[in-house]
Amino acid sequence: MPSSIPITRSVSALAKSAGAESLIEAQIDARIEDQIEQVDALFSAAGLVRGQTEKAAGGRKTTPRHDLSNKSPDDLRPAAAEPIHAGNGVEWVSAPALKRISWLWHGFSTRRGGMSTAYAAEGEPAELNLGFTADDTREHVLRNRELFAEAITGNASTPIVTIRQIHSSMVAVADSSHIGQPCEGDGLMTDKPGLLLGILTADCTPVLVTDRKKKVVAAFHAGWRGTVKRIVESGIGRMRLEFGSDPEDLVAAIGPSIGPCCYAVGEDVFSEFTSQFAYAPELFHEVYDSDSVKQEYPLLFLTQRAPGDSSQGPGLHLDVAEANRRQLLDAGLKPRNISMVGGCTRCQPELFFSHRGSQGRAGRMLSVVGIRG
Repeated sequence: MPSSIPITRSVSALAKSAGAESLIEAQIDARIEDQIEQVDALFSAAGLVRGQTEKAAGGRKTTPRHDLSNKSPDDLRPAAAEPIHAGNGVEWVSAPALKRISWLWHGFSTRRGGMSTAYAAEGEPAELNLGFTADDTREHVLRNRELFAEAITGNASTPIVTIRQIHSSMVAVADSSHIGQPCEGDGLMTDKPGLLLGILTADCTPVLVTDRKKKVVAAFHAGWRGTVKRIVESGIGRMRLEFGSDPEDLVAAIGPSIGPCCYAVGEDVFSEFTSQFAYAPELFHEVYDSDSVKQEYPLLFLTQRAPGDSSQGPGLHLDVAEANRRQLLDAGLKPRNISMVGGCTRCQPELFFSHRGSQGRAGRMLSVVGIRG
């Protein structure tokens, strides 16, 4: 019996010690939560969101999808872009909001017209490849650029200034010294008349911006990487710095690109966006495979993998055009001054080149903007 007294006291001491430790741990957890909330508040004020990852099978980190909407490709397909027929056979697309500005040149090319046969099916007409690709001849591309410049400006010798695109947030101020001497980056801007600033695309999103009062123009190349790096927001900031542009005076057009109907991406892209933008989940949708064969014969595609590990089920689709519209809004543009030209480069292969649609072997379109000479 006497030996039970120290045992009881030891148990009591341990209980008190455990209770104290639990209390300390709770206080520490509360402080951490409070600090996290403060960080989240700072991120939110800047339009960002703290990256929240969790371990998937195999130890790979992923970002939870939250409550993404379930859509079909047809639900997400943008309105088809309508081409404009030019007198020299070249077809291009314009933005009504920019067309109303009398001193402005602008246009989004299609694949129709031109001299190139590298990407045309046998027996089909030559096409308007405007990029110096490995499959096409330099002579054909140069002639195509002359035809496109003539279609936009009425003068085949109007110079087109391009940039070596690297999926960045880098923007350059262009003048006549950049003709034939492109620098690296993904955005161009100028207040010099007589030039066309050009962005090359074959699925990525082209964004053209003009300052109605200062007579300044800009062109941005926004693939998903450049969009995550805020190429458009950075570009608008640079316009303000270099030319004193007021965002309320800016008018923008977002050109044809691969639509959310066709742009399937991985969890890594989702994680990149959710680490940068509070509204990121609004840019993604879960899209179920619309393959008619799979729908007709689903048993042929069953697997023995555990749920969640199979390739069947919804894919993750990104709306890059909408992501750039949101950036324009965050940069201070009015919603009424942002024009969505429409068109999906993969859904309209008869009208546009698509890198994805042609498994990497595609020509390039040009989106151009300039100040009349």
